[in-house]
This record gives sequence, structure tokens and C-alpha cells, in this order.
Amino acid sequence: MKFRKKLGGRVVVPVALGVAASVGGLALFSQGAVAATSTGSSSTSGANSVTYGGTSGAGSAPITNVKLNPATIALGKTLFVENCSSCHGDTASGTSRAPNLQGLGAATIDFWVSTGRMPLADPTVQATVKPSRFTKQQTLAIDAYVSSLASGGPKIPEVNLGSASISAGEGLFSTNCAACHTITGVGDALAGGVYAPSLYPATKTQVAEAIRTGPGNMPRFGPGNLSNQQVADIVKYVKYLQHPNNAGGIGLGHVGPVTEGFVGILIGLGSLMIAGYWIGGRAH
Repeated sequence: MKFRKKLGGRVVVPVALGVAASVGGLALFSQGAVAATSTGSSSTSGANSVTYGGTSGAGSAPITNVKLNPATIALGKTLFVENCSSCHGDTASGTSRAPNLQGLGAATIDFWVSTGRMPLADPTVQATVKPSRFTKQQTLAIDAYVSSLASGGPKIPEVNLGSASISAGEGLFSTNCAACHTITGVGDALAGGVYAPSLYPATKTQVAEAIRTGPGNMPRFGPGNLSNQQVADIVKYVKYLQHPNNAGGIGLGHVGPVTEGFVGILIGLGSLMIAGYWIGGRAH
């Protein structure tokens, strides 16, 4: 009788833990499959036919330029002097604290301001993505002011994803971008305390601006390196990464072996320990 109670106690605990782990795993699997179906349902007719906010129309140019309104230059100057001149100077010619912005192009200014990286309180640290201090109209006004000071540099791109290809974008991204941002775009640490940021918060315009302007340590890809169509393909792939099709399971943060290893240890090794505990209990 005592033996049965002892054996029962040893069996109930691991069985309960095993059932809980199985139910939890099935729940996570089902949730991931449902989410993948809902987010990727528009891809069933072919991955390359999916658009994420792009302008439809097969004959449209892959990238067009945003036209800035000269009437907003005065507003842009006021905003720039109030928020940026302490580092860049009133005419954006640069100081000992920050570089010259003249001639860099509207796309450069728009990227840094729209992503909230600028204004930056401490110019000695890497700028991070945060909510922008300015509205869209104010940002464009600042772009117009700085662009009016000197010609040159890329203009703000408007990306048309209607004829872009996810598969082509994946190939280009893996060749030119994945080494730093990883193939899933989650970002990664680099040398010297610098890191490649996650691409998940980026808009399609910001992705194209980053490609053309090369912010921070990122290389600059001009039209001689990547055509406008290739940039649009990369943008479409990045937009897909922000809402991927996780059919068959859950994404686990899309950081690869880190979370996969954690799940393997937690569930796989945990199940083996439970099985060993149960077998040992039966042996006694």
C-alpha cells in the first residue's frame, strides 16, 4: 500500500507536468498558425503579388521623388533654428558638435528627423529610433529649408511596391544587408558598441532613404549600386518581414537559434528530465 502511494506520487507529478507542457505547446502552435494564416492570407496567390501600402499599377515607376513646397522654407528655418542649430548651426553648416548638412539632400534630413533620431541630446552616442518630435508637415518643412541652402544629395523617395518582387528583394537583402541587420531584419550588435537597428519600425520611405543615404555606419547605395527597381524590391521584402507568414508555428521573435535553443532546452530537455524522473520512480 505504501509502495503504491509512493509510486503514485512519483507518477502524478511528471505526468501533470508533461500534460501541461504538451497543452502549452499545442496552444502556442495553434495561435501561431492562426496568426500566420490571417497575416499571410493575401499571399496565397503568390508571394510577389502582395502589396503593403504600395501604389498599384504595373506601369508606374518604382520610385518617384517627393516635391517639397518652397512656401514652407520659412517655417522649416524656424523649426531648425529652435531645435537643431545648437549643434549644426543656424545655416546647417556644422559645428564642432555636429557635421555640415548642406548638400546632403532632403532624403538624408528626412530620414534622421522622421525616425526621431534627431534632434539628439548627446552626439557622442548612437542615435536610436523614437517618436519624432515633429509632425509630417513640420518634417517636410525642415527638409525644404535645409535643401534650399545647397543643392545636391538624394531627394525623398516615394516607393511604389505594386510591381516589386519579394523574392528578388530577399536575394538583394541577403547579399547587401543581412550581414548586419540579419536575414529577418531584427538587427544585431556590431563592433565597438555599435549596432544595426531593427527594421521593423521603418516605413517604406525610410527604408529607401537609408539605402540611398547610408546613415551612421551603413554603406550608401547609389543608383550605380542598386537601381530604383532593386531598391523597391528590397523595400517590399523588408515590409514582408514586418508581417511575415509564420505558417506551421510561431515566429519566436524571428531571431533564429537564440529563441529556438531556449525552446529546445525548455521543452526538449525538460521533457527528457520528466521522463527520466518517471522511469526512475518506476524502477523503485
